[in-house]
Amino acid sequence: MPEQPITTYRNAKKYGFCPGCSHGLILNALDKALVRLQWAPAEVVLVTDIGCVGLSDQYFTTSAFHGLHGRSLTYAAGIKLARPELHVIALIGDGGCGIGGAHLLNAARRNIGVTTLVFNNLNFGMTGGQHSVATPPEGVTATTPWGNLERPLDIAQTVAINGAGHVWRGTAFEKDLDARIEAALTYDGFALLDIWELCVAYYAASNNVNPKALVATMEALGLQAGLLHDAPRPEYAAALRAQGASQHGKPAAQGRPLPTRYPPPLDRRYTIVVAGSAGGRVRTAAKMIGLAATLSGLWATQRDDYPVTVRSGHSISELVLAPEEVRYTGVTVPDALFILSADGYHKTAHYLRTMPPTSRVFVVPEFADVATSAQKTVLDPETLTGVPRNNWMLGLVAAGLGRLGLFDPEALLEAAAGISAAYADQNRAAVAAVLQA
Repeated sequence: MPEQPITTYRNAKKYGFCPGCSHGLILNALDKALVRLQWAPAEVVLVTDIGCVGLSDQYFTTSAFHGLHGRSLTYAAGIKLARPELHVIALIGDGGCGIGGAHLLNAARRNIGVTTLVFNNLNFGMTGGQHSVATPPEGVTATTPWGNLERPLDIAQTVAINGAGHVWRGTAFEKDLDARIEAALTYDGFALLDIWELCVAYYAASNNVNPKALVATMEALGLQAGLLHDAPRPEYAAALRAQGASQHGKPAAQGRPLPTRYPPPLDRRYTIVVAGSAGGRVRTAAKMIGLAATLSGLWATQRDDYPVTVRSGHSISELVLAPEEVRYTGVTVPDALFILSADGYHKTAHYLRTMPPTSRVFVVPEFADVATSAQKTVLDPETLTGVPRNNWMLGLVAAGLGRLGLFDPEALLEAAAGISAAYADQNRAAVAAVLQA
C-alpha cells in the first residue's frame, strides 16, 4: 500500500468518448474500486485492445498494455503468467469477445488470475455500428438494417460453464458497480463482469435503447443479472508455479541410461538415411541403429519425416552418429542411404546425384538400376529366410549394416531387442537370422 493514500488512479485527461457514452461510468467505477484497494499504480496493469474501450488505459496512471482487436486476454494472460504478483485487468468490448472468443474460453477454463471487464454496448461502436456477437435479435445495426437474425452470445454464462470462478452480469448504471468491480478485482482467479451499456452514437440511437431497456432486453432473452457464478478453485498462474517448484531440478522425462557395452565403431560423423513407406517400420529400424550406436559409445540423433496420413505415403528417417555431441542434425549428403520402397525412392532420389564413390547405397531389386556414383548393393527381401514379412524392414537394414561393418553384431542384437519390450524376442530373432545367414 502506498505511503500516502491514493485519492484517484485517474490522470488529468478528459474522456474522449461520445457525450452520453457509458464507458466513462465503468471507468469511474473502476477508479473507485482501485482507490479502496490502494494498490501500487505500477502493479496495476490495464490491458486493452481495439475499439472505443481501447482508449481507456490512457486515462489512468497505472501500467498498461494496448494490443490487437480481440487479443487483450492473451496479453493479459501472458503478463499474469510472467508476473503473477501484478493485478491484471483486461478491458474488452463485446466485439473483442467475438473476435477473441477462443482466448476468452481458454482464460476461463484455466482460471487465470485476470479480472475482465466487458464493455458490452451490443455492437461495434468504433468502426461504424456493425452488429456483434452480443447484438440482440431484431437489433438494427449498420450490417443488420432489417434487424439481427442471430441469437446473441451469452458471454457471462459461456465463461461460467467453462471454468471462470467469478461471473457477474449487470449494467453500467448499477449503483454498486464499483463494489462489483472490487469483488472481481480481489477474486483469486478468472473473474468476468459482463457490463451492458449504451453506445449513444449507434446502437442506442438506432434502437431507442435506454438503461431500462437494457434490463428489459436481458429479461426478454432469459439472461439472468447479478452474481451468476462464484466457485473458487486454484488460480492457474500460482498453481503452475507451484507445480514447477515441485519439479525443480528433476528431469522433464525419466531417462533410460544406456551403458557403453561395445567398442566405438566410428571416429567421425556418419550419416544414414533410411527411406521406405509409412507403416513399414522405417522408424523402428532407424531406432535400432540409434540404440546400437549409443550402446557403442556414440552420440546419435534421429529425425523422422512422414505425411500426416501416417500409414500411407513415405517414411524417412535421418540419423547422425558421431563420437562427439551432435549439434547439427541435418543430412545433406548421406554416407549410407537405404532405398527400400517406391515411396522412399521418390523422396530421396536427389541424394543419388550427389553421393561420392566412398558412400554406400542399399536398394531393393526394383531400384537395382538407379544411377549413382556411390557403391550400390541390392538387398532382396526374398532372401530373408526365416524373417516374417512384418519384420523385413529390420532384416533389410540389419543386412545393410552388416555389409557396412559399423557395429559389433551383439550391439545390433541388443538394440533390436531394446526397441520394444513387447516385441523384443521377435525383433532380435529377425536380426539374428540375417546376421547368421
